[in-house]
Amino acid sequence: MIATPQIVTTEALPMAKIYAKIPTKAIQQEMGKLVGELIEAVRSQNVEITGPWFTHHFQRPGEFFDFEVCVPVGSPATQSGRMEPGVWPAMKVARTTYRGGYEGLPSAWGEFMAWTDANDLKLSPEIWERYTVNPNTEPDSSKWETELNRPIVEA
Repeated sequence: MIATPQIVTTEALPMAKIYAKIPTKAIQQEMGKLVGELIEAVRSQNVEITGPWFTHHFQRPGEFFDFEVCVPVGSPATQSGRMEPGVWPAMKVARTTYRGGYEGLPSAWGEFMAWTDANDLKLSPEIWERYTVNPNTEPDSSKWETELNRPIVEA
């Protein structure tokens, strides 16, 4: 079950990111490695990570996850290996929060998309997940919180 969705306007967010395209069947084995690689690259530059990590998917996952793993940063990072600096742009999004293990995310997204469809929102094909309470901060998966976002296309 998801929290009541809302429409919110975000602010620009300096970040560091790693792009990846991974077969969906391999995501559980690869996601942690990507997050670890990104955090290590940022910390090696003594750049402060200022919030929870997030993923930016260029479209809803199908056969592949085509996405970026990102962390917000307090100062610009310098490109290092696969890690690149960037800015997550300000935007208007439809947003909700799902609480529970990651195996429940597909159902949470289904529930969220039913809400956006019922509200006739014109959405970008991109999705954005922010892992506000995650395995790095809480071992109990029933307490994990994932923020689900869909950018709204302005007419």
